[in-house]
Amino acid sequence: MALRIKKGDVVIVLSGDDKGKTGKIKEIVAGGTRVIVEGVNMCKKHQKLQKQGGESGIVEKEQAVNASNLALYDGKTNKATRVRMGLSKDGKKVRVAVKSGTVFDS
Repeated sequence: MALRIKKGDVVIVLSGDDKGKTGKIKEIVAGGTRVIVEGVNMCKKHQKLQKQGGESGIVEKEQAVNASNLALYDGKTNKATRVRMGLSKDGKKVRVAVKSGTVFDS
């Protein structure tokens, strides 16, 4: 089944240690099953200085989260939402929130 979330969407975490956190999708990895979200699933990495002016020490970075643990965040209702496909006024396919009817693709 195809993902109904895209890079740049605001999502909410449904399960795990970061349950309830929201963030913007930075990247979709591993064939679309895992997603990197800003500020979610942070880990600490001990990084050695690689080049002059680079970053070294203990660096915090985001790890990938399974896409099944995420849902689109609806700003109108301030909750997670399911998404269905609909048609816009000019005939393009768009993603629409099931309960509120918010259109996610402009």
